Parts: sequence; structure tokens; C-alpha cells
Amino acid sequence: MANVKILCIGKLREKYLKEAQAEYSKRLSAFCRLSIEEKKEAPLPKNASVSELHKAIEQESESLLRASSGYKIALSPEGKQMTSESFAKMIKQHSQRGDISFFIGGSNGLSDKMKAKSDLVLSFSDMTMPHQLFRIVLLEQVYRGFMISSGRTYHK
Repeated sequence: MANVKILCIGKLREKYLKEAQAEYSKRLSAFCRLSIEEKKEAPLPKNASVSELHKAIEQESESLLRASSGYKIALSPEGKQMTSESFAKMIKQHSQRGDISFFIGGSNGLSDKMKAKSDLVLSFSDMTMPHQLFRIVLLEQVYRGFMISSGRTYHK
């Protein structure tokens, strides 16, 4: 059984998001060993300079990268977009080979260095989403991917 890691900056705060995460975690247990690791946001002063912002993004990205293993997927708006079917094929291929690590940055995103060290930079949309809500979207898409690749009827 594959290991799927969701490595993210920040904690879920709202009860409904925690409940959605728990539901998809339960569903995914039939397909993989899922782990979700929440890393702390780097502290930033209120009126942070550009260099302070870049340093914080680098610190956050490094903490995610250190916790990763296997095929590394950075999630970023400028990444490659896929259909659900293509995503399912990619999930199946890499889960058969080993671990998959997904990176969700904080509100300031991921560092360019981290994106360069990732095997894939993936975008789910050109639109901006709150990173807490995006975590649920990612879990749903990973679940959908496993359902598609196993020939089940969830996907329409």
C-alpha cells in the first residue's frame, strides 16, 4: 500500500474543514496510508520587507521538503494543469513505485527553490484559493484519482 503525504503550512481551524479532512482520510484508507503533517508558518513582522518575506517562504518550504519522501509534487497556481483522469494515472503510477509527497504552501506560497526540487509543479486552477480549503480539494482529488484508477463509479 502506498504512502501519501500531505505536507502543509498552517493548521485547519474551522470545524467543517477538520470534518471534511477526517472524512477523506477515512475514505483514502482503503487505497493508501495517508499522513498529513502541518508545519508552522514562519513568523513575519506586520510590514515585512521583500527580503523578510522571501526568507519566511524559504524557511517554510525547507521544513516541508525535509519531511518529504518519494515523488514530490509542489502545488502552485503556475504549475501544470491536468484532467482528473490524467491525475489518476499519475497517482497510480507513482503510488505503485513508492511514496508521494504533496506540498501546500502557506498564504505566501512555496519558494522557487522548492518548486525546482519537486518532480512536478501542479496547479488545480488559475484562481487563488485559501490554503486550508485547498487541502480539502486536494484530498478529494486524490480520493477521486484512486477511485478512477481502481475502476469504481465515484467519478462522473
